[in-house]
Amino acid sequence: MKDVIIKSFAAGALAAAFAILASQATAAGDPAKGRKVFNKCRACHTVKAGKHRTGPSLHKVVGRKAGTAQGFKRYKGLKAADWTWTEAELDAYLTDPKKYLRAKNRKRGTMVLKLKKASDRENVIAYIKSIE
Repeated sequence: MKDVIIKSFAAGALAAAFAILASQATAAGDPAKGRKVFNKCRACHTVKAGKHRTGPSLHKVVGRKAGTAQGFKRYKGLKAADWTWTEAELDAYLTDPKKYLRAKNRKRGTMVLKLKKASDRENVIAYIKSIE
């Protein structure tokens, strides 16, 4: 009986370890796939430094304080934002931007595009991070 319990515990621990490793591997995303996903964003955003459209440039957005893209003055929902864009923050935002902003700072944003698939969000974040 003791051997069965130990083997069951070991199998469970091994399965958990594989699940964690698999989630970490996919969390990085694929920049090439992300570039394709970013085509949905191109109508409003660029990844070129200082080049803005309806929305701000997303060049080096990871690590930047929200609402502070240099030269972009049309922020609505990100005015007085008090957070920095991390991969996790971007993932949450891209899932549902309006819901995210209401929960975060009780303001309304203008971005309407939602990336419902986690893989699309991971890939587009990887693409944005890969731009130098």
